[in-house]
Amino acid sequence: MCPNNCCLSKEILGYEISPNENNTAWSDLLEKIKANGVEQVSLFVTDGFKGLDQIIYQNFPLAKQQRCLVHISRNIGNRVKLVDRKDILEDFKMLHKCENRSQAQEILTIFMEKWGKQYPKLIQKIADIDNLLTFYDFPPSIRSSIYSTNLIESMNKQIKRQTKKRVVFPNEASLERCLVAYFEEYNLKNEDRSHRGFSACCDTLESFYE
Repeated sequence: MCPNNCCLSKEILGYEISPNENNTAWSDLLEKIKANGVEQVSLFVTDGFKGLDQIIYQNFPLAKQQRCLVHISRNIGNRVKLVDRKDILEDFKMLHKCENRSQAQEILTIFMEKWGKQYPKLIQKIADIDNLLTFYDFPPSIRSSIYSTNLIESMNKQIKRQTKKRVVFPNEASLERCLVAYFEEYNLKNEDRSHRGFSACCDTLESFYE
C-alpha cells in the first residue's frame, strides 16, 4: 500500500523470478525496491519464511512486521487431532476479532492456557512467534486487510490463472514479459482505487511517513 494523494491504493512495486523461495531472492527484491525509491515501509506481512525478518530489518529497519495469522491457523489445523480442529481454530480466530491489542493479548493467553497441556510443543511454538498482534497498532478499519497475506495470495492466484493460459513459456524472458504486462495492468486498474478501509484512516496512515 502506498500513499497517493490521500488514496491508499494497491500497487505492485517489484518482483523477482526465482526457481524457489530463498533468502537471496528476497534480499535482491527488497534491494531493488529500495533502489527504485521506496524509503520507508510501515508494515510487512509475512508467512514466517526463515530469515526473512532479518532481511527486512536490514533493508527497512523502521518497518513493523506482522506474521500471517492465516498461515499459522493452517499450521495449527495440520498439527492437531481432527476431533479438536474445529474448536482450536475457532479459538485462534478470536485473535483478529478483538477491539484492541490488550484484549487480543488476553485472548492469546487464554488460548495458550486452554490448549497448552494437550499440545505443548505446538503452543510453545506459537508463543515463540514474534509479531502476532502487530496489526493492532494500525487503525481498526484496515486490520482485516493486514493480519494475513491474503492480499498477495489473491494476486498470486490471478497470476496462476493468467499463466495457465500459456501452456509453455519458451524461456524466462517470455515469462517475464507476461508478468510485467499483468503487473502493469494491475497497477493501472488500481491506481485510483483506495483499498477497503484505507480511505477512512488516510490521515493516520500518512502520519506514519512524517
